[in-house]
Amino acid sequence: MTTPPPTPDRLGEGWNLSSVLVVDDEIGMRNFLLKTLASRCGKVLAAGSAEEAEALVREHRFDLVVLDITLPGKNGIVWLRELREQGYSGEVILITAFADLDAAIGALRAGASDFILKPFRMPQILNAVQQCLERARLARENYVLRRAVSDRAPASPGALVGSSPAMVALRAALARLAGVPSTVLLSGESGTGKELAARALHLLSPRAARPFVPVNCAALSPELIESELFGHAGGAFAGAAQSRDGLFYYAQGGTLFLDEIGELPLGLQTSLLRVLEDRSIRPVGSEQQMPVDVRIVAATNRPLAAEVAAGRFRKDLYYRLQVFEITLPPLREHKQDIPELVAHFIAALTAPLGLEPIDVSPQQMDFLQQYAWPGNVRELRNLIERSLILGALNVSALYPGEAPAPPAGQAAPTDLHAMEKQHILAVLDSVGGDKTRAAQLLGISRRTLERRCAEWADVAPPRLGR
Repeated sequence: MTTPPPTPDRLGEGWNLSSVLVVDDEIGMRNFLLKTLASRCGKVLAAGSAEEAEALVREHRFDLVVLDITLPGKNGIVWLRELREQGYSGEVILITAFADLDAAIGALRAGASDFILKPFRMPQILNAVQQCLERARLARENYVLRRAVSDRAPASPGALVGSSPAMVALRAALARLAGVPSTVLLSGESGTGKELAARALHLLSPRAARPFVPVNCAALSPELIESELFGHAGGAFAGAAQSRDGLFYYAQGGTLFLDEIGELPLGLQTSLLRVLEDRSIRPVGSEQQMPVDVRIVAATNRPLAAEVAAGRFRKDLYYRLQVFEITLPPLREHKQDIPELVAHFIAALTAPLGLEPIDVSPQQMDFLQQYAWPGNVRELRNLIERSLILGALNVSALYPGEAPAPPAGQAAPTDLHAMEKQHILAVLDSVGGDKTRAAQLLGISRRTLERRCAEWADVAPPRLGR
């Protein structure tokens, strides 16, 4: 069905989040376009020449440029060609009062998205703008989808598997919070499924049709994290020749998931607090604010209250994030879900891996339910994936090589923490003390592994390796 042209009373979705640059040397036309678009778009700026427009493009990011061909000095087609060569990938509508077939062909070859003759009526320009902004929105969402596919992200709230009281309570809490825009803080150990919970919250919310953008704060370079989140203007720092959109921009209308929020540098915590208060961002190197409509869901595997007390996390930001906090339980506290989780992972992984399902005996299942699972659900998933590749579930895989025997006259550990320590040290020994490899096998982060080992005073440094 063809979408009818927009009218002043019926606008395209997301217009109030978009940014537009109008370039026209005629004051009357420039004012008309400014007045027409300013009440509909988040930001509209204007220039009377290509040179003025070029300065604005260096300082701001634009979803759309409405560009006159006939300009003083450098004409519109020449500047558009230069703009594309410099890396601008946004939409461009060329307008002109002096058009012929050659001009239209030249406009398209230069990279124009649309070509409109003057004089035009308001519905005509609004329809063209709507189509361009819709393409810009789809480009943002395609970028997010590519990130999700590369991360093999789950796409269903059903990924939160388990019928234990803890998991039932977790799903009920997420369902209650889904309908409100409040910020949510997810806490819990590594591997408990905080990103799964954030995705479930998003998919149950009115924002489900818009992007879900996950950001691992610990994985971003401290020098570039502000640019990654907020974007930057051209020339903002060495190597930033062109302006770039940040992840807040790509999450417009949807949810931004800030994983490991406790790893944010203090300076950036201040910037994030300002975003939560003002609902706008300022790209690095720019003086202009850009409105954002993004729900923030944050996650941490360390107690933020303790980080606040230690001066490593801002108290005001902590309280803004902790509008509602949900703590995800470690697997050792809902072991009755292990049979369901094992069946779920076997069913979910066999097709992508192109392998046959494996059987799990009652004795093997008993062992899985007795194990401490320091890496939580992630460690269980990794075990099932390795077992599928091997063609059988071998519970001894939890102890690479052979588990160390207890000293003479000493019984094997039965305490969960002692079993966890024994397992972690066995994994470290099996990989020659390589902490990065051991953390991958355990399904936990290297930082978590180092914190666990630091708690054990009897672990000699040489055993910990590198």
